[in-house]
Amino acid sequence: MMSILGTLFIGLIAGFIARAIKPGNDSMGWIMTALLGVAGAFVAGYLGAALGFYRQGDPVGFIASVIGAIILLVIYGFFKKR
Repeated sequence: MMSILGTLFIGLIAGFIARAIKPGNDSMGWIMTALLGVAGAFVAGYLGAALGFYRQGDPVGFIASVIGAIILLVIYGFFKKR
């Protein structure tokens, strides 16, 4: 239970940092940014567990969460332009 809450908290922060790092105009609100950050944290946690970097249930690394959020922001921006 605490690992999910930790991932949510880190994901919120990672989303805002990823939006600040990623260049370009992201015309989305802070709620969408937070949701993409949380999703990025969960994606980073899943991929890290699948690749053997983390064990299942470990808190996701902060840098991996930011990278996951940036990837999701790029994908979101790609589909939003279409």
